[in-house]
Amino acid sequence: MWSVLRPMPIMGTESPARIGFEAISRNKVYQEVAKQLERRIAEELKPGDLLPPERQLVQMLGVSRSSVRDAIRSLELRGLLEPRQGIGTVVCSPDAAPDNPLATALLEKRKMVADLLDMRNMIEPPLAGRAALHISRDEIAEMEEILVRQEAKVRGGNLGIEEDSEFHYSIALASNNTAVLKVVDVLMDLLRETRERTLQVERRQEKSLAGHHRILSALKRGDAAAAEAAMRQHLHEVESIVLKKL
Repeated sequence: MWSVLRPMPIMGTESPARIGFEAISRNKVYQEVAKQLERRIAEELKPGDLLPPERQLVQMLGVSRSSVRDAIRSLELRGLLEPRQGIGTVVCSPDAAPDNPLATALLEKRKMVADLLDMRNMIEPPLAGRAALHISRDEIAEMEEILVRQEAKVRGGNLGIEEDSEFHYSIALASNNTAVLKVVDVLMDLLRETRERTLQVERRQEKSLAGHHRILSALKRGDAAAAEAAMRQHLHEVESIVLKKL
């Protein structure tokens, strides 16, 4: 039997709710954590109650902190929880949560893609700047050949997805850091579906090529600041198109 000490609604000084949970086996994903939280919200909590802190939930549920964090984020997207600065995570009215599972899925996908794009902004501009200081003549020649192939595909009515990924990966190679290659490789793979969809937007291929040429021009000059700025501009243009398509 579950035992619950219900906290008072938010009035200024609050205490987190004390809630009973079942430990989750390690092979379960964050969705299972979200299900338990959602059940407690429906059965034991009311709007205005505070969720226990992340660290406490980790101990109560027997899962990693990242699983708890992802579960809370998914319930925030559904309108069941709300983070409040200086207070904690607050339970919202179930009436505020969307009933349409498709809408929920789209919200979660948009958040995931936005996070991936944000990660690109953190990683790729500094990589481009670093590549400008380390790039070799052979690497420049290879990038030029990639863009020739991409341009030919675009003129032929194709998307040039492989060349688009190849160009960004070649910058990671030129940065002369083997560890970051794995990160970029995973990132490019995760964004493949998004790239396929957005490259179909009218004139998106041409904009992508123009951005690549600006980046390559800065790399040829060995201008780290210009290469970083060109990559940041390119990613900003990509982001504005991607998020409109979701």
